[in-house]
Amino acid sequence: MTTNFESDYHFSQLAHPLLNASGQGNIIFISSIAAEVGFNVGSVYSSSKAAMSELTTYLACEWAKDGIRTNAVLPWTILTPLVAATAMSTRQPNHGHEGGQPMEMMKTRNPLGRAGKPEEVSGLVVFLCPLASSYINGQNITVMVD
Repeated sequence: MTTNFESDYHFSQLAHPLLNASGQGNIIFISSIAAEVGFNVGSVYSSSKAAMSELTTYLACEWAKDGIRTNAVLPWTILTPLVAATAMSTRQPNHGHEGGQPMEMMKTRNPLGRAGKPEEVSGLVVFLCPLASSYINGQNITVMVD
């Protein structure tokens, strides 16, 4: 909870005066599809990501009057160095996934049959930043094809 939720909450509170002074602030949280899709592992992780989704919604409502937009991006599995290292680990425990390979389960649930790439998420983040998307506020946008 501390890493995934509390840090976002506290950082937002610290950033509010600066964003408010700018008159057009923008917060984009990077969350996870686990906030919305159930899995048979990771209840604490998923709960913390769901809390981020609610934080996104409520900050968007509370801070819109200050010209601050708040949105979240909820990607499916993204092949970051940490995910790659975990996928290559031979010591993965079997958390209810066939063969003890969570990465394989994640691939089979995605019609593209693979994990996403960081640049496939960054495009959405870039889109949410400029004034061209200034009417998008309080959205939890999923990045997956399930």
